[in-house]
Amino acid sequence: MGKLLLAAGAWLAATSVFATEIVVIVNPKNPATRMFSEQAGQFFVGKSTLFTPVEHTDGPLRTEFYRKVLDKDTAQVKAIWSKLVFTGKATAPKELGSSAEVKKAVAADPNAIGYIEKSAADDTVKVILTIP
Repeated sequence: MGKLLLAAGAWLAATSVFATEIVVIVNPKNPATRMFSEQAGQFFVGKSTLFTPVEHTDGPLRTEFYRKVLDKDTAQVKAIWSKLVFTGKATAPKELGSSAEVKKAVAADPNAIGYIEKSAADDTVKVILTIP
């Protein structure tokens, strides 16, 4: 019984729960008003170049975004970008260390798209998708 509880505790620790809602954001001047998860995900795996993705560095927010929107893990997405960059078909997204930095970059570029914690959103960016 003790080993079972220990194993369950280790499993819970390994499967971190990210309780914050994530929002996909664009510049307020961007004409987009709403987007489905599948549409937003295309920009973060190089399938669409309509918007320029601004990415988070590795961390729980990025992991949760990939899981919920792309149904992929970080290694899978990195592999996709490595192939695109290696073949010259795309340039990897700019990676920034915080939601504040992502928000600032998106607010400065009408073609940018990014994701941040919902609590970090303000009128400097436009929310086009909420990911529960």
